[in-house]
Parts: sequence; structure tokens; C-alpha cells
Amino acid sequence: MKHKKNLPSLNDFVNLLSGGDLRSIGKSNSVVSLIVNQQDFDELFKLIFHDDRMIVMRAIDAIEKITLKHPNYLLKHKNEILDLSTVALDKELKWHLAQIIPRLSLTPHELTKAWKLLMDWALDNNNSRIVRVNSIRGLFEMLKENNELTQDFALTLTELEKEHIPSINARIRSIKNKI
Repeated sequence: MKHKKNLPSLNDFVNLLSGGDLRSIGKSNSVVSLIVNQQDFDELFKLIFHDDRMIVMRAIDAIEKITLKHPNYLLKHKNEILDLSTVALDKELKWHLAQIIPRLSLTPHELTKAWKLLMDWALDNNNSRIVRVNSIRGLFEMLKENNELTQDFALTLTELEKEHIPSINARIRSIKNKI
């Protein structure tokens, strides 16, 4: 008699992602290893709307890691990601969204909105430095497919360099070395 694989449930993910504090990713790497198909991913994706900030942060961390190798898992969630990015407040969520957004297959209109959003995040000195740095990286990733934005990107980097923030300037130097 064949046994069906027990698919990870929402409760399994919640249990793995709970506990500790916001400085820790907890067992999000364990969650990454449990995702073997779109159905598993879709179950995990539900947690980015959870009411516990720590669970959201760890779920989005796992999603970001998973979609490095499987960006196609994001296809059916594109609108949710774009909508969430316009209302996201927590820095942990924003810095992962900044990494995920460039992995989406965007229409020209969506690209314009996403570009503006990441540009705003990068330039807003009220955002944490990691949100700003990841937004710069996200813009650079989007630029690879949309080189008509090169001048806009260059002007933004020039503005950011004037702030003399070491982490931001280090990211800018790294990007300039790749251009």
C-alpha cells in the first residue's frame, strides 16, 4: 500500500516560524527545505498576511530564498506582492519585497509602478538602511531587463552617494563595478 506524502500545512509552517525575536530567522531555512512544489509554496505564501510580524518576516525570508531558484512560484502571486508592497510598513517585509519584486514578470505599467516604489524606498531616509540597500539592488536587477531606465538609475545613485552612508555607498560601488 502506497502512503501519500504528508504535505506541510499552514500550522506546520506557523510552528516552525514562531518563537524567538525579530533578530532571528528562526527555522525559516527548515521551511525552505519543505517546499517542493507550487502547492507547498502557496501554503507558505499565505503567511505573509499573518497578524504576527515575526511569522511574516520569517515567511517572507523563506519565500525570498525559495524564489531565487524558483521565481516561477511567484507567477500566481504577482498582484498580491505588488499590492502588499504599496502598504508594507515593517522593514523586514520591505527589504525582502525589494528583493522579490525584480523576480516578477511585470507589464510595462507594473514595471513603472514597481520602479517608482523601489526608487521611493531607496531615496527615503526614513527607511532602514537595509531596505534602502535592497531597493537599490532591486532597481539594478530590474535595470538588467529594462536598460531604458539607465539614466534615471544613474541620477538616483548620484543623489544617494551625496548622503555619505557607508552601507549605501558600498552597494553603489558594487553595482558600478558590474555595469
